[in-house]
Amino acid sequence: MTSTPPAITDAQREQARLIWDYHQMGQQLRPADVAIGLGSHDLGVATTTAGLYHQGLAKALVFTGGNSPTTAKVFPRGEAVHYAEHAITLGVPEHAIHVEPHAANTGQNIAFSRALLDQAGIHPTTVLLVTKPYMQRRSYATVRKVWPEVEVVCASEDLAFEDYVASIGDERLVVDMLVGDLQRVIEYPRLGFAVEQDMPGDVGAAYEALVASGFTSRLLT
Repeated sequence: MTSTPPAITDAQREQARLIWDYHQMGQQLRPADVAIGLGSHDLGVATTTAGLYHQGLAKALVFTGGNSPTTAKVFPRGEAVHYAEHAITLGVPEHAIHVEPHAANTGQNIAFSRALLDQAGIHPTTVLLVTKPYMQRRSYATVRKVWPEVEVVCASEDLAFEDYVASIGDERLVVDMLVGDLQRVIEYPRLGFAVEQDMPGDVGAAYEALVASGFTSRLLT
């Protein structure tokens, strides 16, 4: 019989909020040459990207992403394809959308999007990068490494931690994802995948405490 994981404590929830806040860059949105929506399980990325188009903040959109074990059932034709279809239902004209359906990780999202735009004769100097709320910082660090020539501003769906938990329906899973992404922020620069990011001491302490408490299902092995 499978045991039920213990309920999250108030202290652990506060530690998770610290990490949640750290993951978000808090950058001021401004017009850019292109907006790139990074594929994932979260359709809110496509909704946010479409909203940026309607606000006049980007004239060209890229949706990037193939499939992963966590998205294959939800988006059987690939993340980018479903994102593009969703954006079209929200009123974005098809001619404004470029679809990159092959990327399998964040580095490929950026590199393949860059190549796709180059093929289309689009050479941006400014990029709006649209991600899940807790993936802003890692994505930003990846762009700075993979495509350092562009100026990048991160955007995501405007949700509080509690609202995002409610949208996913599994608080423990969300905390696991926050911890897993923070580990990547820490480790990826050493692997050459991203630039280093400054991290406040209380965020590092929250990370260590949550790992010690067993929030490890999304950690690199």
